[in-house]
Parts: sequence; C-alpha cells; structure tokens
Amino acid sequence: MPARTESAGAPAGGIPRPPLVRELLLVVGLFLVYKFGRRLAIGRTTAAFHNADRVWGLERAVHLPGEDAVQSLLLRDETAVHLANVYYATVHFPATVLFLVWLYLRRPAHYLWARRVLAAVTSVALILPFVFPLAPPRMLTSTGLEDTGRLYGPSVYGPPTTDHLSNQFAAMPSLHFGWALMVAIGLIAATRSRWRWLWLLHPLTTLTVIVGTANHYWLDSVAATVMFLLAFAFIRGPDTPPSSRGPRLRLRPVRPPDDGPLLPATR
Repeated sequence: MPARTESAGAPAGGIPRPPLVRELLLVVGLFLVYKFGRRLAIGRTTAAFHNADRVWGLERAVHLPGEDAVQSLLLRDETAVHLANVYYATVHFPATVLFLVWLYLRRPAHYLWARRVLAAVTSVALILPFVFPLAPPRMLTSTGLEDTGRLYGPSVYGPPTTDHLSNQFAAMPSLHFGWALMVAIGLIAATRSRWRWLWLLHPLTTLTVIVGTANHYWLDSVAATVMFLLAFAFIRGPDTPPSSRGPRLRLRPVRPPDDGPLLPATR
C-alpha cells in the first residue's frame, strides 16, 4: 500500500489559522511601533554624519564596489532611474503585506514563523538608530552620489528638518532589503514549485534599487542579512522539531503471526 503524503496545499502540521483580528492588530501595531519608534531617535545629526563617513571609509577599506557604479548605470536612462524611485517608494510595504496575507490564507504555519521573524528583526532594528544613527549616502557630498528621488521623482522623503513622518538618519539596517529577503525566503520555504527560486529576484532588485538611488550603503544590507540569519537560527521554522527534544520514535507492539508462536521449526 503506498505511503500517504501530505499535499503541498495543506497547512504544515495541520496548524489552524490564528484569529484574524488578533493578527491584524499585531501586524498593524508592529508597523506603527516601528514607524514612530524610529522617530524617537531623531536629533542626532552630527553623530549620523560622523557614522556615515566611517561606513563609507570602511566600505572602501574592504574594497566593496562603489555605490556610484550602480547609480551610474541607472542615470544612463531617465526612465530607469524613475522606475527605481517608484520601486523604492511603492513596493516595499505592499509586497510584505501581500506576502503575509498569502501565508495566512494558504500556509498558516509558515505565516506564524514569518511573522515572528519579522517582528523580532524589526524590533531589534528600532535600537540601532539610538546607538548608531546613520545618514544615507545621498546626504554625503563626499560620495558624489545624487539624490535620485529628489531629482527625478517620486521621492518619499522631504527635507530632514521638516520631515515629520520618518527618521532619515536610520539607514542601518536596511529593512527595505531585509523584508524583501524575508519575502523571498518565506515563499521559497512555503512552496514547492520548480520556479520558486525566482523569488530571489525581489531582494536582488531591491538591493540594486536602494543602492542605486543612494538611500542605503552596501553595509546596510549586510547588517539586515545578518539580523535575519540570526532570527532564522533562533526562531524555529514550521518543519523544524523543537531543539530541546530528540527525534520521537513511534514504537508499535510486535504481534506474532496468526499461524502459531515464534518457535524454531523441528524435524
């Protein structure tokens, strides 16, 4: 008799969907805490520019490719740089929301895992602007980079002195890249299609955009990657057994055959 296998569309481990209202409150609350929590770290302009010089210098010391190489490719075509600005302004948050909605409806176990990882990393990311404020490369005149959002539009930021919706001196880590990485890894883990690895194009495109528009340094993405890898290591995935327990063995009693006791045959 062939072994019975669980279909790809069934929830991993038979976990039911968590209550919808509770999840909406959690996700919206997390976003609001992140959005307004970063605002609490404003006012450290001098330290932010000092750290920006240090990050820029470190990247050159370890021979990372210059962000200007990516931006120069975008600036060759005004349509390309405009599309990059649109991608930066409009894809980040909606893509993450759609990702969580799809997991909630189709893969509840993966949804709980992804939500916990996103919550953990986003919460830790609130701390960095307090201990390491960082001005983005578009603000450093020494980099020679252009503020493509301001020059070609659309721009999601106003002048730092009048911007009351965001903290522009919180460039590290890049949650634009980090959330895109979570979307790709989450969909690769939750699906079985041979094409699922193409989801990696989302973080790769995001990385090109955030660097080419001079909103982030390479190291901002490195920091986000490290944070998510640590979260993956400590937060158990939907198909991972608890680390505190060994493999469970199902022992079934062995019954003798119906044709008599297990005795050696005699002649």
